[in-house]
Amino acid sequence: MLNLYNTMSRKIEPFKPHRARSVKMFTCGPSIYRKPHVGNYRSFLWEDVLLRYLEYQGYTVERVINLTDVEDKAIAEAQQEGGTVQDITESIAQQFSKDAELLKIKLPEFIPRSSNTVDQAVHLIKILLARGYAYRHGNDIFYDPLQFKDFGKLFRLDMTRWPKQKRRFRRDTYPGRRWNLGDFILWHGYKDGDSLYWDTEIGRGRPAWNIQDPAIITKHLGYQIDIACGGVDNLYRHHDYNIAVIEAVSGKEFSRYWIHGEHLLVDGKKMSKSRGNIVYPEDLLRDGYDPEQVRFYLIYGHHREELNLTHQQLEKTSQRLNSFRGMFQELAAGAGFAADPGDRGGHWANKLRQEFEQGMNDDLNVRAALDNLHEAMRELVVLRRQGKLTRADANAIRQTVAQIDNVLQLNLR
Repeated sequence: MLNLYNTMSRKIEPFKPHRARSVKMFTCGPSIYRKPHVGNYRSFLWEDVLLRYLEYQGYTVERVINLTDVEDKAIAEAQQEGGTVQDITESIAQQFSKDAELLKIKLPEFIPRSSNTVDQAVHLIKILLARGYAYRHGNDIFYDPLQFKDFGKLFRLDMTRWPKQKRRFRRDTYPGRRWNLGDFILWHGYKDGDSLYWDTEIGRGRPAWNIQDPAIITKHLGYQIDIACGGVDNLYRHHDYNIAVIEAVSGKEFSRYWIHGEHLLVDGKKMSKSRGNIVYPEDLLRDGYDPEQVRFYLIYGHHREELNLTHQQLEKTSQRLNSFRGMFQELAAGAGFAADPGDRGGHWANKLRQEFEQGMNDDLNVRAALDNLHEAMRELVVLRRQGKLTRADANAIRQTVAQIDNVLQLNLR
């Protein structure tokens, strides 16, 4: 059985979705005001492995990933570049799609954007206003977290720190790992000169960042899902906001499991524009690595542990991937097999499968799964050289590795 660390409970729990063999899953997509870097793709890749492993286990996965194209940063970027928000975001959306294909990230056929779910954002805000969770202040609309029971329960926010005086935070996002102790904005009311706005039932303006994900989720997945994923930064001023919005409307638990991944560092430091150490997938390809080697490096680890990108480590993991490929090619070679005893080769193939699943079922521990698989394949190569594997063994191993590689997408076959 798959066991996953649930951020909500702070425990590793057996995975049990609401429906027996069906999973609803939301994964935070990129804000497309600036192109994603390899740190972003690390998140998208472990989420991709989770999706593929659920399918490997026989689940049908209904997955939504979003594109955030309506926010303060996109507007500021467009103003700086002298273009429109649509021009900026469309270009980045195309880059994301291209990179995802390169890294073999499986995306849904339809990816909703904040700009095409404004109607649902308005619908949610109207309910929140009617129920007293939200209120107007001028043309803006804010959410009062003190009206929602157990606000901050995912982060485990200490509500005794909450200020007694009314405080409002108008920006979509704020830098750093800290909390804004006050009311958060749901709707940016129109101001003279605004270039991006909609005329709606609640007035002219645009949805704020923390209503956009709830709008996308509830419109395309409903009010209850099985898994919500994202980077660890989303524990600050975002995922608890999503919970407060959705559960205030539905009155039900929004997501059964919350899964968060840690940062990718570069030479021991967090990537930032000010440090000049932001790395994009094309930078690594330019250095001579193929897409599978980049993918392997970014998934070879545990998603809840920081990963430090160095050329030495990337070279080391690339060699390990080459070792995988070499061993499989030797196992699948066409001559020198032992006589077939009639067992159809199931024993050794099952061993590979068990070693892989043991690691994956332990909180999606891809490193352990791959290390287990590498050791098992190394033992099989020794048996192959000793003439102790049959052709049936080789065929069963080939089929099993193909199924495993449907999850890993490393071109092992």
